[in-house]
Amino acid sequence: METYLRVTFDSEGATPSEIADKLRSLGFQPTQGNYDFVYDWNGGATTDQVLDLSDELTRRLRGYGVRFEIETV
Repeated sequence: METYLRVTFDSEGATPSEIADKLRSLGFQPTQGNYDFVYDWNGGATTDQVLDLSDELTRRLRGYGVRFEIETV
């Protein structure tokens, strides 16, 4: 299972490189294509685990002027 992340930046917020560092610290890796980052679960993940990751993303990115969208497949 993988969780894909798309990030939208605001020119009044943090720099993309600063956000990338925060996301890497959570285990996301940069990718190319329709998404900006991917989190590899190394197997399956429960709905609660995906929600916990989403909650942590919200906490870590709050106040940095970015929006995010996730998709887990």
